[in-house]
Amino acid sequence: MKKVAWIGLGRMGLPMATHLVDAGHSVTGYDLSEESLIKAEAVGIARAQTIKDAVAGADVVFTMLPQGADVLSVYKDPEGILAHATSSTLLVDSSTISIAACHELHSLAKESGFRFLDAPVSGGTVGAEGGTLAFMVGGDQEAFDDASPVIEPMAANIFHTGGPTTGQVAKICNNLILFINLSATAEGAVLAERLGLDKKKFFDIASVSSADSWPLRNWYPVPGVVETAASSRDFESPTFTARLARKDVSLAVEAAHDIGETLRLGEMVQGFYDQLIDDGLGEKDCSIISRLM
Repeated sequence: MKKVAWIGLGRMGLPMATHLVDAGHSVTGYDLSEESLIKAEAVGIARAQTIKDAVAGADVVFTMLPQGADVLSVYKDPEGILAHATSSTLLVDSSTISIAACHELHSLAKESGFRFLDAPVSGGTVGAEGGTLAFMVGGDQEAFDDASPVIEPMAANIFHTGGPTTGQVAKICNNLILFINLSATAEGAVLAERLGLDKKKFFDIASVSSADSWPLRNWYPVPGVVETAASSRDFESPTFTARLARKDVSLAVEAAHDIGETLRLGEMVQGFYDQLIDDGLGEKDCSIISRLM
C-alpha cells in the first residue's frame, strides 16, 4: 500500500480520497476549509496543517482543485509541493484546468526532477462517491503504470491518453460535447412540451431513439420526468453547477482560440451559462439551462 498526500478535499476530492483509505492506503489530506478537514478525519484521512506536512514522505501526491491558478499556486509556492516533496514522489493532478496551465505544470515538474501526470476525471460527484470515475491520464507510460494501481479504487475506467496535457484535452473536449448536448436536450424537451406532447412520453421516445444521450437520461432538464435529475428538485443539490459548466466550456473555447480556431456552438453555450450566472443561478444545477429555452 502507498502513502498518499491529497490536496483539495471538496465535493470531488473527499470521496475520491476516501476510496483510497478504504483500499488500505495511508492518506494525509490538506484543505483550506476546516469543515472539509473535519469530514476527512472522520473517514480516516490524517489531517495536515500545511502542504509541506501533507507531502512529507508521500509516494503519490494528488491535487483536486477548482481552478488552474489554484493548482499552479500549490505547486509553485515556496511552501508548496515542488519545494517539499521528494523527487521520487509521483505527482498527479486530477483538476480540470486549461491546457496552458497543464503544460506549465508538466514543465515545472520536469524541471524540478519529478514525474507528473495530468489525470482529470469524468463522472461528477456521483462517480466520485461511487468509485466509478473515468480517469483520462496524460504523461509518461511508466508513470501511468505506477499510478494506475492507486487510481483503481476510484475508477471504473482508466485511460492512458498519451503524452503531457492529453488527459486535459480529452476532458475538455468530452465536456464540450456534454454541455452542447445538454443544451440541445433542453431545447428539444421544452419545445416538445410547449407543443402539447406529454413530457414523459417524449422522454420515453427520445431515450430509445436517435436523440438519446447521457444528459437526456441522467440530467433530463424538465421537472417530473427523471426522479433523480436535479430538475425534479428545483435544480438544487447540483451534481454539476452552472458555474462549473461555464468554466469547462470556456476551457475548450480558450484552447481553440489558442490554436486559432473558433468553436461556434461552444461559444453559444458559454453565452447561455454567462446569462445564467448573471441571473444569479450559477450555483444551481447546470441543467437549469432549460430556463433559457
